[in-house]
Formats: sequence, C-alpha cells, structure tokens
Amino acid sequence: MSMFADGLEAAVEKAFTRPTPKSAGAQMRYLVKQLKSTRAVAQMLRVSQRTVERYVRNQIKKPRPELAERLEREVRKRWQPQIRARAKERAATTGGIIIDTRARLGYTAPIGSTDESRVRHLTVALPPQYAARLFDAQDAGAGERQLRQIAADALHDVYFQDSGRRAGSLEEVRFTDVEHLEFDL
Repeated sequence: MSMFADGLEAAVEKAFTRPTPKSAGAQMRYLVKQLKSTRAVAQMLRVSQRTVERYVRNQIKKPRPELAERLEREVRKRWQPQIRARAKERAATTGGIIIDTRARLGYTAPIGSTDESRVRHLTVALPPQYAARLFDAQDAGAGERQLRQIAADALHDVYFQDSGRRAGSLEEVRFTDVEHLEFDL
C-alpha cells in the first residue's frame, strides 16, 4: 500500500468502536465467520485448510511472523464495515478531512512570482468534496500518484488560493518529498 492509502485507512480506523481481535485464534475465527469457510480463509492467507482449523480450535496459538502480519491485515480490512462506511460517508458529506503533512510544496505561477518549492508543515482542514474524492479514488484502487494529485488539488484550492479569495493566477501545486502524512476525520 501507499503512504496516502495507509493514511486514509488509519483515519477511518480511528472511528472503530471496538478493538480488533488480538489472538491468532480469535482473528482466524473472525475471518472464517466473514468468509463462511475455512477453505476460503486458507486460500486467502496461503496456508492449508488444516492449519486454519487448528488455529480456530486453538491448537496452534503463535503464527509465524509473516502469517501474523497477513492475518492482522486481513482482519483490519474487514473489521466493522458499517462503522467504516459511516465514517467515510460523514467525512464525504459534512465533516471533511484534516491533512497534516510535512512535504515539499511548490506551485506553477506567472513569471515574477516566488514559485520555488520548499518544505512546509501544514495542517489543513479540507472540505467534504475532497474527502469524497480521496475515498472514492481509494475505493476505485487509485495509486499513490493519483491520491497525491487529489491532495495537491485540495491544497491548491484551500491553502494556496483560500477558496478563490487569493492567488487567482496560481496554476498547479507540486506536492513532493512527503516526509510525514496523517489524515484525521
């Protein structure tokens, strides 16, 4: 995954009302319940069906590190889907999203302006339409570059142009060398 997709997922996960299952057995039972069969879970995690059954019965308690990572990732991806959907919907319709970033930001502008890019630390509340664009693009499988461009467009409109009140001749924002990125709903 990318820095932007991971950041959006982390923001949505803050809305969870219950913690995810911690033990390997509980995680495996949750996945079996979600996918309705041990065979589907085994194929998804790339282990044998018998191994999944052993985890479900707590005959095996400690998974290998790579299996533990895949197991945790798959559980988090499926955990509390209704709460996840509600949080995205709220951000996309009324709440918006907050972006906190430290990155190199510059812009394209007419000759004579100071358009040199420099490292900036920004915390900006983005309106709901940009949250909707980010989440829609993420759900459609957009890559790092597309998500970064949507964030750059948002910063162009909200931060640099102040929603059309200044810097009207500003053309394009360059958003590169991201050192830190965090989203909050």
